[in-house]
Amino acid sequence: MSVASGRMSTMARWTEERVIGAAPDQSSIAAARKLARPGPWSDTGSNDVLVWGKCQGSGKTPYQVSVDIAAPAYRCSCPSRKFPCKHALALLLLWARGEAAESGTETADFAEEWAAQRASRSAAREQRQSDQAADPAAQAKRLAERLTLMDAGIADFARWLTDLVRTGLASARTQPYSWWDGVAARLVDAQLPGLADQVRAMGSDVHARPDWADHLLLRAGRWWALTKAWTLRDQLSPSEFADLRATLGWATASADVQETEAIPGPWLVLGAHRSDDGRLQQQRTWLRAPDGSFVVVLDFAAQGQALTVPQLAGAVLDVTVARYPGSAPRRAMFTSPISPRGLAASLGEGCSIAQALDAEAAAVALSPWRDRRPVLLSGVRVCPGDPGWLQDEFGDALPVVDASLDSLLALTGGHPVDVFCELDEGRVRPLSLVVDGSVVVP
Repeated sequence: MSVASGRMSTMARWTEERVIGAAPDQSSIAAARKLARPGPWSDTGSNDVLVWGKCQGSGKTPYQVSVDIAAPAYRCSCPSRKFPCKHALALLLLWARGEAAESGTETADFAEEWAAQRASRSAAREQRQSDQAADPAAQAKRLAERLTLMDAGIADFARWLTDLVRTGLASARTQPYSWWDGVAARLVDAQLPGLADQVRAMGSDVHARPDWADHLLLRAGRWWALTKAWTLRDQLSPSEFADLRATLGWATASADVQETEAIPGPWLVLGAHRSDDGRLQQQRTWLRAPDGSFVVVLDFAAQGQALTVPQLAGAVLDVTVARYPGSAPRRAMFTSPISPRGLAASLGEGCSIAQALDAEAAAVALSPWRDRRPVLLSGVRVCPGDPGWLQDEFGDALPVVDASLDSLLALTGGHPVDVFCELDEGRVRPLSLVVDGSVVVP
């Protein structure tokens, strides 16, 4: 039995929308559409977890393309650094249309070899994790060593913050990026990668943001409070400590979360956002539970790797979810296969801008480390300007960030709509909106 056929899976055929959602950018989709025809393809096939084929390019040897639709993961022998590349996207488009890669064929050697390599690496990784978990003494030693490193790193960072304030925040803007990156590198060495990412981002923000002074002052205050909270960590509640360690970048293993609970759906997909800091790609998918509470599913991928295909905004999912420790809205993970039930006509009951800000203030008092929070605004209009605003019926407004104002205006036509956003430092990032009984992405 082959590696691919031996894996138990009942993955459904993707839709074209899901293929498009997996693309790294619009240019890749445009190039893939040109290749999504049977002409350049040969030796295509599929089974429950793999899709494969050969695509004739400009050279003599066709490119070998393999896609693991369960992961998902992609491999192509072309030199492109995009994942998935145009060839993988084109193959998936053909497969989605039923025009190629029919099931029942023998797995191609190149696809089988790739699947075997992936399975071998996964088994080795699981074995290492199992070996580490089986030795409590070794675990305790590693924990003590990490805490010692983190203590030293926090102390060093507190001294740097003191110097930053003593010399004046204005001087920070004159520093080169290497100055910020050096501080971040020391934080990484101290196993504080989450804090390091914030410092690196600030090295760019002080030059890119018009409100850089206010932004730096806010961050410096949070960083100082964070250093004090770490020294008092034994006095924090479990949820408070969980928020703190997540901010510092001390991850909770998914295996420790997966068996804790299985909250049934249906779950409503409110929206998703992808970001890329040049080192790591992140995808945030916001879900709403039947009781109205929010959770966020985080996916990460290093450069050169592919993120998980995003769920469609407005989709209703039959799936169980487990939540990571921390305060609401909590991070979550899927713990069962995802079964789409259909599309919702609305995103639920929203609130006014004043209510959203009141909820934000209460959340900050509870957990000041969070960068963003979900909010569903009811009956807001898109107002033109620089950068543009969302205004509710009471005249309150919030500036828009990371969204095409032209697209928002075209979709809403100046009419009030419900908008799901991320609220981040007094600005909103629209992720979906309800127009004429349909959930759309701006």
